[in-house]
Amino acid sequence: MNNNSRSKSKLPQVPKDMKSDGRDVEFSRELADQEDLEAQARANAANQRVRQNNK
Repeated sequence: MNNNSRSKSKLPQVPKDMKSDGRDVEFSRELADQEDLEAQARANAANQRVRQNNK
């Protein structure tokens, strides 16, 4: 049995379901509900933790 055939096949770097369609979505505070604001605050806090850990 030849195992080299597996190593030659290439896997995509980004799964198809995670690829962007190329459109940017703009965030509007006027249209945001409380859950949106909380999610944004959590994301900002997570980004700060990542930056602090990478220093």
